[in-house]
Amino acid sequence: MLDRLSDLNRRAFLDGVKTLSPAVPATFSWGLVTGIAMAKSVLTLPQALGMSLAAYAGSSQLAVLPLLAAKLPLWTILLTAAMVNLRFVIFSAGLAPHFAYLPLRRRLVLGYFNGDIIYLMFQKRNFPTGYQPGKEAFFWGMAATSWSSWQVSSIAGILLASLFPDNWGLELAGTLALIPLIVSAIATRSTLAAVGVASVIALITLDLPYRLSLPLAVAAALLAGTFADVMAEKLGAGRKTTGAAKPTESLAPRLTDAAPLNPPSDLDKSPVSPKRARSAR
Repeated sequence: MLDRLSDLNRRAFLDGVKTLSPAVPATFSWGLVTGIAMAKSVLTLPQALGMSLAAYAGSSQLAVLPLLAAKLPLWTILLTAAMVNLRFVIFSAGLAPHFAYLPLRRRLVLGYFNGDIIYLMFQKRNFPTGYQPGKEAFFWGMAATSWSSWQVSSIAGILLASLFPDNWGLELAGTLALIPLIVSAIATRSTLAAVGVASVIALITLDLPYRLSLPLAVAAALLAGTFADVMAEKLGAGRKTTGAAKPTESLAPRLTDAAPLNPPSDLDKSPVSPKRARSAR
C-alpha cells in the first residue's frame, strides 16, 4: 500500500503512525479490557468478535453490556450507545472543514475510523481547512495504528479472557495511560476551562442512567471553552483599547526628524552652466 502512495503521502502516513504511537499502550489496554468484558458477558464468541469489528467504540460497548445482561428493550440499548457516542458528532463537525471535498462514501469511512485520541492529535497539528497534500494520509496513518492496536487487543481479550483475573486493574491502567495525552493537549486557557468543567460535571452526574454523564460533560466542556474564548477576546480587545495611541499631535514627527519642508527640485540639483552663473553675477 505504501508503495502506491506518493513520496509526500508516504511520509505523511508514517508521520501519522509515529504521532499516534505513544497512545498505543493506552489503546491496547482499553481494547484488552473491553474484549475481556465482552467475553465474560452474555455475548457468544461470534457476537463479541462482531461487536468489536462493527462498533469500534469501547465506551459504548462497555455501556451496553449490563443492559444486554439485564435483557432490557432494544431501544434502551441503542439509546445508551447513542448517548455515549454523542461526542463523535462533535468530532465529525470538527473534521468536516478538512475533508468536505471528499465524496460521501469516503467521509463515512473516515468517520468510522475516527476516535478520541485521533481527533485530539489531528487538531493539535492546526492544519488549514480544505484540501492540503498529505493531510488525509496523516489521518490514515493515525487511524490505521489506532484501529489495528484496538482490534488486536480486543480480540486477544475475547479469546484469552480466562487467563486474565478480574483484579488486575487493566481498566485503571488504560485510564492512567490516557492522562498524559490529555494533559499534553491542554495548551490554552479555554481548553483548561473545558477540561475542568467537564471533569466536575462528569463526577456530579456519574450515577445518571444510560451514561448520560458523558454527553452532559461534553456539552458543558463546549460551553465552558466557548465562554473562555469569548472572555479572552474581550479582555484582549480591552487591553488594545487601553494601550491605544495618544492624541494625534503626540504622534506627529518632530520638526528636526521630518523631511525638509521645501526639498530642492530636480532643476536645483542640476549642474549650473557657466553662462547662467555669469548672468546671475
